[in-house]
Amino acid sequence: MEIERLRLQGFRRFGEVELQPRPGFNLITGDNGSGKSTLLEALHLLAHGRSFRGRVRDGLIRHGDPALGVYAEWRLGSGSLHRAGLRHSGSEWEARLDGGAVGHLGELCEALAVVSFEPGSHALINGPSEGRRRYLDWGLFHVERAERGGDFLMLWRRHARALKQRNALLRSRRVDAQLEAWEHELAQAGEALNTQREAHVARLQPHLDAMVAALLPAAGTATLGLNPGWRRQDLSLADALLLARDRDLAQGHTSMGPHRADLRLEFRDLPGREGLSRGQAKLAALALLLAQAAYLAAQDGHWPVLQLDDIASELDRHHQRRVLQALHASGAQVFITGTETPAAVQELELPTTRFHVEHGRVEALG
Repeated sequence: MEIERLRLQGFRRFGEVELQPRPGFNLITGDNGSGKSTLLEALHLLAHGRSFRGRVRDGLIRHGDPALGVYAEWRLGSGSLHRAGLRHSGSEWEARLDGGAVGHLGELCEALAVVSFEPGSHALINGPSEGRRRYLDWGLFHVERAERGGDFLMLWRRHARALKQRNALLRSRRVDAQLEAWEHELAQAGEALNTQREAHVARLQPHLDAMVAALLPAAGTATLGLNPGWRRQDLSLADALLLARDRDLAQGHTSMGPHRADLRLEFRDLPGREGLSRGQAKLAALALLLAQAAYLAAQDGHWPVLQLDDIASELDRHHQRRVLQALHASGAQVFITGTETPAAVQELELPTTRFHVEHGRVEALG
């Protein structure tokens, strides 16, 4: 997957700006606060329906503008050109994909696969479990789209609806046939969702092995696992929900199930995730993200777009070299930002398309 054109309107400091990246490495430089990260953020918003730096209504829209706009053109390999655009006012949005109206942001997420590594990515390792569930489900969403026509998304929505209905009944203190029916639905969808997550984790493992060996060899072997969100080794989800019903009624929400699941990552030669240094956590997060990108590439036949925001400040020169070598070997289109050209890019003499951001404009340097 390769982006050929990216255009922003009313996005943070940019009134209107356009970028025409090339295959391979695209380096975006500029002073701190110039808007380098905003270019990556805009593409991430288009592909994920959310920013990696906050909500749309919390500062993404340029002051004085009614809405922001993001437009992109891309190709899958040598295939036809695809187009997508998103306009967001902070409270309402509208989007188009290949000339047609978009009814759900998931349609954009399905069409455009972008993997972003940014300063907050270490939270994938030592942050709340919600981020790790989102990581798993994003990967499953794209793999299921490629393999089986998107049944994961239908299953995820089925589970989310059942969970919402059970929680509403718990808050109203209703114990009747309706609660039992939604518990049955939640148990069925939850067990199926967990089965797909477990299979996805197992298939990720060899790709993670390769990325850890390339990026963080001092960690030794890495092992992925899944905590399902209830004591699955002892109970079915249906039994777990029944046993927890009194407690859930008192608390007003469902206390166990796939919405409480967590990804487990252990390294043979490093401490648990709480004991990792910030640098180790960042490299572990990057290994996870690139492992998933490699898995998607194996399924789809092409890599997703990769974005690394401020790589020089996030990784030392030695690890920059390791990362860039792995990215170069993949053949993926890569966006990198920095206040200047990272030393590892110069040392490796990687073919790179360069852009510079200054005073709300983007200049192509060749």
